[in-house]
Amino acid sequence: MNSSLWDEECDIIVAGSGGGLAGAFAAADAGFHTIVLESTDKFGGITCYSGGAFWAPGNPASQRAGLDDSNDRALAYFQKVVGNEADADRQRAFVRTGPAMVATMERSPHTAFVWGPFPDYYADMEPELGHAIGRLIFPAALPIEELGDLADKLRLSMAADISGEAEPEPLIGGRALVARMLLAVRDTGNAELRLNSALKGVAVEDGRVTGALVSTEHGVRRIRARRGVLIATGGFECNQEMRDKHDVSGDAHLTAGAPGAQGGGIRVGIAAGADVGLMDECWWMPGVIQPNGRSGFIAALNGGVMVNNKGERFVNESMPYDRFGRVLVQQEPQPGTNIRAWWIWDARFGDRLPAVYNPMPILSFSEYEAAGLWHSSPTLEMLAEKIGVPADALAASIARFNSFAETGVDADYHRGEAPYDRFLATEMAKLFGVADTTPVGSPNPSLFPVSNGPFYAAAIGLGDLGTKGGLKTDVDARVLRADGSVIEGLYAAGNAMESVTGRHYAAPGCPVGTCMVFSYRAVMNMMGRSDEIPFDTAALSTC
Repeated sequence: MNSSLWDEECDIIVAGSGGGLAGAFAAADAGFHTIVLESTDKFGGITCYSGGAFWAPGNPASQRAGLDDSNDRALAYFQKVVGNEADADRQRAFVRTGPAMVATMERSPHTAFVWGPFPDYYADMEPELGHAIGRLIFPAALPIEELGDLADKLRLSMAADISGEAEPEPLIGGRALVARMLLAVRDTGNAELRLNSALKGVAVEDGRVTGALVSTEHGVRRIRARRGVLIATGGFECNQEMRDKHDVSGDAHLTAGAPGAQGGGIRVGIAAGADVGLMDECWWMPGVIQPNGRSGFIAALNGGVMVNNKGERFVNESMPYDRFGRVLVQQEPQPGTNIRAWWIWDARFGDRLPAVYNPMPILSFSEYEAAGLWHSSPTLEMLAEKIGVPADALAASIARFNSFAETGVDADYHRGEAPYDRFLATEMAKLFGVADTTPVGSPNPSLFPVSNGPFYAAAIGLGDLGTKGGLKTDVDARVLRADGSVIEGLYAAGNAMESVTGRHYAAPGCPVGTCMVFSYRAVMNMMGRSDEIPFDTAALSTC
């Protein structure tokens, strides 16, 4: 493109304002003029909906906490879980780069991180390598007044954005992470943060991406990017047309994705010649179907039983939500509905969900009942009739489960044996300050009998925390064509790239962590500094 046709110039463009801010900070902190584009009227995207934690084993925050771990062990775990579902070099790049990325972020006084417990999601299957306590780090809470004029430009949390729940003070979780990164990027003095600015295309000259076409409130602007363009715009979970095209299970209405997740960045990459992968995949979750048709993320079930529409138990109800969701994908929904399962519990928990924590607000029983989503009956037989499952099958499923609760051994699905199960049953209630009112089973802390009426049932649908298919990339997040060649100047990270986790969710914080790490690797490559990233244990300070 002729230079006279550019409306403006910069060094680096970062499209997306969630985990991609880690790359924006690295670039701006190094003195490169960086423009951050956000397509909606709020910064943060699905990162603001998240818990704000990310997985970066061997990082400085974990070292400060004295966590017994090593980057070597974490890499071996990750590679064992993911296997050949993702390129081995990309897997290695992700795990090895985490500590360096965190150290770079902590150069800013705004980005304070602390270690917190939350087990790896396959620690039961890989006990020698997985971490039973967890390798997760969290952003420190942030008083909202510290954001200044950015406060009303930050996306709300999932609960507030989808269901109108009031936001807590100070900022915590994903909102705290995004807020801290926004402050860090802005205070470098080398970055611009722009809302209502959607990436619509890229300019290609002699096979290299040299800039971006950006839709703004004042029309399309042509911005030259001397070093490169990073697409970190999220997935396409909110775009039903794209979901249908790529055979993604579930429904756009049941996603927990943020409204900007329309797949625009992925389409831009495809138009530039990029190859794609894992386009049928999501970060899955079971969801309590809400009266408004949305899905309430189930994150910490600690009671009750799940049965499918045949009245049969089919899963370890306490397993990590993505693993649970992958089992739920296989369950047929009731005709004409999104209901794939029923959560059954008894009078022990009353008319409230038997869960330690619900990321989405739970309404009154009567509101769900009026919508035909929750039911209550004095007997299991009557409950079965209300929810449309065979009464004999439901009775048999509950009786068998109750026998497991009595012995403490779930012979069918091993509930209560994994570190994650036990964490939900005994430790998570302490974190949320509800330990005194949360029942603990005996002899298995995860098992309670479902035996005393009235009995309750809640409709469960297949939800997701975003799609994970996207543009194929190399170890430095450079976008690739179908023949494996690099599209120079174009990069992708997060849910806009084909996930490095393959068809697994190895540990909490992988969605945010992969976006942050590969955004960081992308800009380091743009700046010609890839060789500064530690890529072997000799160069890493492991704990």
